[in-house]
Amino acid sequence: MQPARIPPAWADLAFFREDWPSIRDRLVAPDWLPGPDRVFAALELTPPERVRVVLLGQDPYPTPGDANGLAFSVTPETALPRSLKNIYAEMRDDLGATPGNGDLSHWARQGVLLLNTSLSVLPGQAGVHAKWGWDRLARQAVRRAQAERPLAFILWGAHAQKALAGLPRPQDLVIESAHPSPLSARRGFFGSRPFSRVNDWLAAQGETPIDWALCETAPAA
Repeated sequence: MQPARIPPAWADLAFFREDWPSIRDRLVAPDWLPGPDRVFAALELTPPERVRVVLLGQDPYPTPGDANGLAFSVTPETALPRSLKNIYAEMRDDLGATPGNGDLSHWARQGVLLLNTSLSVLPGQAGVHAKWGWDRLARQAVRRAQAERPLAFILWGAHAQKALAGLPRPQDLVIESAHPSPLSARRGFFGSRPFSRVNDWLAAQGETPIDWALCETAPAA
């Protein structure tokens, strides 16, 4: 198995000196997900100078073949997970359109940092690596991106809100709601209209809005 490649644009984060070596050494199972070629996909696709929106997830999908290294995203051929179905239902109500599959690489390429607080998992064992120290990477990455411009934060659920607590600044946009999972989506996620709210804010900043519903099936670079 080839070792994971540290994204050059983020390589000077303290995480890669202080935390990554021990995490890397613990990733001994040959079937960990999403694998070394995809583990840093969110950072590869969205370097710090391009981050405009932060959308935080928890950990990769634990079903082999589903996760592609981006929060909430799956490979193009994978059926939509339940949370992503609800995300698309809200997008349809908000914008009138949705992507053609569950691959959100096109969001990442437009500046949406789709980062999980834990970047690895074992098949069938959701959250198994959640306490390995991965969460420090998320906070450091957000701080780095904040040095470039004001950011829009989409924080779905208590986990994301706690993970980035204290980081949003007055100049940032913060959209907090319930998580889109079937257990909580009707407690404030549906009707929150995060996509149009982010685009309205970006336009007010003089930025190009995100084309959320673009259908892009090419694999992430």
